[in-house]
Amino acid sequence: MSKRAKDASGESGATVRIQKFLSDAGVASRRHAEELVRSGRVLVNDTIVDELPVFVDPQHDRVIVDGRRVRPQRHEYFILHKPRGFVCTNRDPGGRRRVIDLLPRISARVFPVGRLDLDSSGLLILTNDGELAQQIAHPRYGLPKVYHVEVRGAAPPDIAEKLEAGVHRAEGKARASGARVLHRSRERTVLTLTLREGRNRMVRRLLAKLGHPVRRLKRVRIGPIELKRLPEGACRRLSLKEVDLLREAVRQNERIVRPRRNVGRGARPRARKPKSRAAARKTSTPAGAGKGGKKRKMAKTDTPRRKRRVIS
Repeated sequence: MSKRAKDASGESGATVRIQKFLSDAGVASRRHAEELVRSGRVLVNDTIVDELPVFVDPQHDRVIVDGRRVRPQRHEYFILHKPRGFVCTNRDPGGRRRVIDLLPRISARVFPVGRLDLDSSGLLILTNDGELAQQIAHPRYGLPKVYHVEVRGAAPPDIAEKLEAGVHRAEGKARASGARVLHRSRERTVLTLTLREGRNRMVRRLLAKLGHPVRRLKRVRIGPIELKRLPEGACRRLSLKEVDLLREAVRQNERIVRPRRNVGRGARPRARKPKSRAAARKTSTPAGAGKGGKKRKMAKTDTPRRKRRVIS
């Protein structure tokens, strides 16, 4: 094994963690990749590695998993206009129609980033870039997702304010970071909602809690990427510029969601460290003593204090 493959000092410009390499190659998720390593199923340059961390150079190191050579894959990025009636999972035991079947035949194993339920439509990103996929979907990065939603009946004028205020649910408070009414009539109301977290069926549950079941739901934007006029069921590759914009949006939103602590003027003062027992005994006044250390007489109403056992 090359020295760099076992170096635990950290990643360099050419090396990556074995978990990331296997995830990017479509072999396994990062967590499953850790299990593969610890179970002794991974070889780097013909040597078994069973301890983490392990770093490999994708261009020079030879990685084998379960007897098969793993080669670095080129990252692929697609957007798809998902129709209703398609599932976002790559494996469906029920044999339902999958969004993955709408893509052109490619050698890379791509997967949907986040999900739209069976009855929802709209923008979906598919990629084999595990790191970027996690950043897009994880609430920590707060990448905004915009939806057009149609509900039954005429929603009240303050429906947008209620959506932004949020509702309390068993799993926590659910709220929209932005809401606006696009159309309202006696038969239906159309709204646009912006969310920064991706809990399962959150839009539907949020509106149902407010008494307005969803009739149609369509996602139209993820960060800087918009659905625009892409026909339903069609897909296209993202350009390098669009991928860069997506990465930059992730970085910017991480700073918004997780601001740095204020260490300048006006910062909250640190709590004082409590004294140790030994230091407290040295500085404390003896029991029953008043000012100057003189022992005071006990009043009739005073309750006698229990003598402390001193261990010298």
